[in-house]
Amino acid sequence: MSALMSGKDGWSGGVLSGDLRVLPSWLRRPVRFFGRLMDGTVVPPRFSATIASALLFGAAGLYGSWAGGRMPAIVQAVTARTGFALAQVHISGNRETSEIDVLDKIGLDGWTSMIGFNAHSARTRIGDLPWVQAVSVQKVYPSTVNVRIVEKKPFAIWQHDDQLSLVEKDGSVIAPYSDAAFAHLPLIVGPGGPEKAGAIIAKVAAYPRLAALVRGYIRVGDRRWDLSLSNGITIKLPDGGEDQALADIEKMDKADRLLSRDIVAVDMRMDDRIVVQLSPEAFKERQAALKERDKQLRKGRNT
Repeated sequence: MSALMSGKDGWSGGVLSGDLRVLPSWLRRPVRFFGRLMDGTVVPPRFSATIASALLFGAAGLYGSWAGGRMPAIVQAVTARTGFALAQVHISGNRETSEIDVLDKIGLDGWTSMIGFNAHSARTRIGDLPWVQAVSVQKVYPSTVNVRIVEKKPFAIWQHDDQLSLVEKDGSVIAPYSDAAFAHLPLIVGPGGPEKAGAIIAKVAAYPRLAALVRGYIRVGDRRWDLSLSNGITIKLPDGGEDQALADIEKMDKADRLLSRDIVAVDMRMDDRIVVQLSPEAFKERQAALKERDKQLRKGRNT
């Protein structure tokens, strides 16, 4: 038979003798070669044992590295030294985010490989920076990474206890306030203020004369607002109905220059009246004027 046979009794001319059965075609060539090697027909090349040993040890080393979790480091080292080292990082879109912080999150060590560099993980780490709203990280072979950042937009300064923080329009805290470039932003004071400030600031903005005077928006009991003006006057708005109260304030200021007078507060919390609180000096002057008026009235009655 031309086909190789397998059995229990050994080799015979490259064919196994004994209980015969036909081997699959893909095994015939290896079995024939092994048979020739065993009977001395095929002589191994010089240093074949050394080469085989080296291959064995190399395979064992690779397996050990893989099993020990060191394979990614090996890939990084090899590819970085063969022309795929990450050499340039281009960062765009950052104003408040430091480039140093971005590079730190990327984790460059001088031998970072483009092949082993995980852009998804880098994007997640950069996204954890305080000012970053969105970020994209793109590998450009052979040696460049492009980072594009979209930063958060500060809406107001929030004063809570003795701390100042920059917040977004939805009330999310961005970072501590430390840059005078944001001094023009509205000041919000009190717990619960950042989440509710957007609505009241928009309502006040409809009255430009009043809006120009507002220095701070103070949240009271997480129910209503006080407006602190730059001239020291406090406007106490009601719990609901702020639109009508603001319209009334604007009307009185235009007619009587209410907000230019020597007063400390305008209380709009009651539906049926507006209470104006005088400054201590104005109060004394008013008391003196009333006494003088009463004196003149009594003098008139006696004459």
